[in-house]
Amino acid sequence: MKYYDRKIYPELKKHLSKKQVTVLTGMRRVGKTTILKKLLEDFGLDNSLYLDFERVDNREIFSEKNYENIVATLSTQGLNFKKPVCIALDEVQLVKNLPSVVKYLYDNYKIKFILSGSSSYYLKNLFSESLAGRKKIFELYPLDFGEFLVFNEVICGSPGLNKKFNNSGYEKLKNYYKEYLEFGGFPEVVLTKNHQDKKDILLDIINSYVNIDIKVLADFRDSDILYSLIKLLSRRVGSRIDYKKLSSEMGLAWLTVKNYIDFFEKSYLLFRAPVFGKSKDKEIVKAKKLYFVDNGLANVLADISSGQQLENAIYNQLRAFGKISYFALKTGKEVDFILDDQWAYEVKETPTESDLKLARRILPSKIDPKKLFLIGKKPVANFTNFIWAGDIR
Repeated sequence: MKYYDRKIYPELKKHLSKKQVTVLTGMRRVGKTTILKKLLEDFGLDNSLYLDFERVDNREIFSEKNYENIVATLSTQGLNFKKPVCIALDEVQLVKNLPSVVKYLYDNYKIKFILSGSSSYYLKNLFSESLAGRKKIFELYPLDFGEFLVFNEVICGSPGLNKKFNNSGYEKLKNYYKEYLEFGGFPEVVLTKNHQDKKDILLDIINSYVNIDIKVLADFRDSDILYSLIKLLSRRVGSRIDYKKLSSEMGLAWLTVKNYIDFFEKSYLLFRAPVFGKSKDKEIVKAKKLYFVDNGLANVLADISSGQQLENAIYNQLRAFGKISYFALKTGKEVDFILDDQWAYEVKETPTESDLKLARRILPSKIDPKKLFLIGKKPVANFTNFIWAGDIR
C-alpha cells in the first residue's frame, strides 16, 4: 500500500532523536501501525525490531516476570543490547505490565522505544505513573480534510482558517468534501472506493471498538447496553448532553451514563465541547455539546441530518487549531464555536448576511466582532462573506 504522510509525522520524526519513549495513541484503525513502521524505517538503525502485540507469542515475551529473560529472548531475534537498539511495539494496551517492562529496559539499556496503542484511557493513566519524564504521548485522529485530499492525491490551493469564499476552489473540491462529510476520515475508508464497502469498514470499526477495545480497557460488562448508548448519542451530534434524559431513555443511573460517556471520550470515540465563559446569569453554564471523532462513524450509527454532519465535521476541523467551546444564551440562541476564547464561528449550510447579523447580536462581549466568521457548505447568490467549510484544513 502506498504511504501518505500525515500532518503529525514531522513532529513524530523529530522526536526520534530524543531518548524519551515515543508513544502514539488514538482510536483503532486511524493509521497508527502504518506510522509506527514508517518511524522505525526512518530511524535507520539495523539493530531494530517491530512486534505486534495482537500476536499471542509476542505478548508472552513481555509477560515474563524476570525482565532480563525478555532481553535474552529479544537477543535471539537478532537484537544486540550492547549497542543502541530501537524497538517498536504495537497495540501496547494488550500487555498490562508493559509500562513497568519499558521503564526497566529504558533505564538499563540504550533503547529507543516507539510505542502505539488504542486509547488515552490506558496510555495516559498507566504511562503517566510508570514512565513519568520518560515518554511523550502523541495523539492521532482520523484524517482531516486536508489529509483526505492528500490520500485522494488531489492538488489544491492553500487553505485558510479565515479565508473568504472562493468559487473556483469550491467547484474543484465540493464533491470531495461531500464524500468527507458522509464517510469521514479513517484511512482505510478513504482509500476504499465502493460506498457499501466503506460502510462495512465503518461498522467493523465500531463493532471492534465495542467488542474488543472496551473489554480490554474497562470493566464494562454489557456490550449491548454500551452499543445502544453509542447509537443514542450519535443521534444527538451537535446537541447539549442531558444526562438525566439519557439515563431515563437507557434505564440506567445518570452517573453510570456519565461514566460511560467519560470513557467514550477518553478512548477517542467522541468529544464534549464546553460552554464559553462563566457568567451564570446569561449563559448555560454546565451543559456540554456532543461531537463524534469521525463523521463516518456517526453516519453509520444513526441517520443524522446534513446540518449535523456539517457541524460535526467543522468541530473536528477547528479542533486541530486550538481549544473549542460554544456560546449559548438561556433563550436557546447560540454561536456554534469559539476558538481559543477569541475567534467565533457560526456554521450554516447556506450562509447569508442575515445569519452573520444575528450571530453578531448574540456574540459575547468578550469577543471582537471582527473575529466572527460564518462557515458554510454551499454558496448563495451574491454573498461571499463566509468561509467555505472545505477550506478549513
